[in-house]
Amino acid sequence: MEAGARAERTQDLGGGLPAWALGLIPLALIAVAIGGFALLGGPGLGDRSGLPVEELTAEQTVLRPGEIELTLRNDGPDPVEVAQVAVNDAYASFSVDDGREISRLGSSTLTISYPWIEGEAIEIFVLTGTGGTVEASIPVAAESPDNDLGFFGLMALLGIYVGVIPVSLGMLWLPFLRRLGAGWMGVLIAFTIGLLAFLAIDAGLEGLEIAAEAPAAFGGASLVLVGGLVAYLVLAAIDTHLSERSQRAKRAGAAGAGAGYLALLVAVGIGLHNLGEGLAIGSSYASGALALGAFLVVGFAIHNTTEGLAIVAPLREGPRPGLARLLGLGLIAGAPAVLGAWIGAAAFDPSLAALLFGVGVGAIVRVIVQIAPAMRDGSGRLLYPSSVAGMLAGIAALYLTGLLVSV
Repeated sequence: MEAGARAERTQDLGGGLPAWALGLIPLALIAVAIGGFALLGGPGLGDRSGLPVEELTAEQTVLRPGEIELTLRNDGPDPVEVAQVAVNDAYASFSVDDGREISRLGSSTLTISYPWIEGEAIEIFVLTGTGGTVEASIPVAAESPDNDLGFFGLMALLGIYVGVIPVSLGMLWLPFLRRLGAGWMGVLIAFTIGLLAFLAIDAGLEGLEIAAEAPAAFGGASLVLVGGLVAYLVLAAIDTHLSERSQRAKRAGAAGAGAGYLALLVAVGIGLHNLGEGLAIGSSYASGALALGAFLVVGFAIHNTTEGLAIVAPLREGPRPGLARLLGLGLIAGAPAVLGAWIGAAAFDPSLAALLFGVGVGAIVRVIVQIAPAMRDGSGRLLYPSSVAGMLAGIAALYLTGLLVSV
C-alpha cells in the first residue's frame, strides 16, 4: 500500500508528462534564467577594460623559394591584428590570406617575402597591433616538399619501413620462444609489460611536449589525459565483449583462444603508439627537415623490432598460429605508422597530435592491465624475482634502442 502510494505521488509530480519532457524541463528553465539575466543587462556582460589580450601561436612553417609561409592561431579571447613581420632582425614584406585581423580561435597564413638560404637558421618575429610579439624559429632552412601523390606515396613507404617491416621481423622470434621451457612464460609476459610500460611513458611525455606548443584554448595538456581516458574506457568495453567470445571459444575446445586475444590486445596498443611515431616522421618531412626524418626512420625501425617480440610472446603456448594471423597482427601493430605519417605530412596539428598520443597511452595502459595476470607464478604473485627481471629487461631493451632515435 505504502509503495503504491509513493508511486502515485511521484506520477502526480510529473503531471503525466513523458520522461523526455521531464528531462528537458530543468534545461529549459536554466536557459530562461540566463536569457533573462542577459536581457536585464547583467553586470560585466560585454564590458572589457584594459588592453586586449593577444595570444598567438605559430602552428606551421613552410619554406618555398624566396618566401616563408607561417600559419598563426589566435589562442586568446580578443581579435589580434598582425602589424609587421621581421625575419632575422630585418623587417620583411608579407601578405595575409584572410586579412590582418585574426579572430578568436581562428587561423591565418602569412606569406613572407624573404630570400632565405638553405641551411641557415631563421628567426621570425610577428608584431601585433598593440606591440606584442610572436616568435617562430626554423633551426635549419630547407625547402618544404610538395604534398602531391608522390609525396604521400613516400610517406606510406616510410610508414611501412618504420612500422610493418620491423614489427613483422620481430615476430620471427616466435619459433625461438616456443622452444623455451614452460617456466619462461611469466618472464616473457613480464618482458612484454616492461616494453609496453616504456612505450606508455615515452608516448605520454611526447604528447605533453607537443601539447605545450598547442593552443591552450583547445585543451593543451588535458588533451593527452582525455585521449588516454577515452582510449582506456573504449578498450575496456571492447575487452568485455571479446573476452566473452574468448571464453566461449575455450569452452568449445578452441585451445589458444586466450593467447590469441592477448596477442591482439598487445598489437592494438603498439599500433596506436606507432601512430604517434608516424606523426613525428610525417611532420619532419613536411617541414623540410629531411635529415631528421631519415634519422627517425632508421631509429624507429630498430626500436620497433623489439615490439614484434612483445606481440608473439603470448602465442608461445597453444597451437602454432597461421601465417595469416601473424600477418594480421603485424599490420595491426605496424600499419598505423602509415596513417600517422600521412596526417603529420598533410595537416600536422599539435592539438590533434597531443590527443592521439594520449589515445596511445590509454590503449597501452589498458593492455598492461589486461595481460598482467598472465605473468602470475604458481603462488599467484605478480611481482617476484623473475617477473621483475623480465620487466626491467623489457624497459632496458626499448631504452637502449630508443637512444638511436632523436626527435
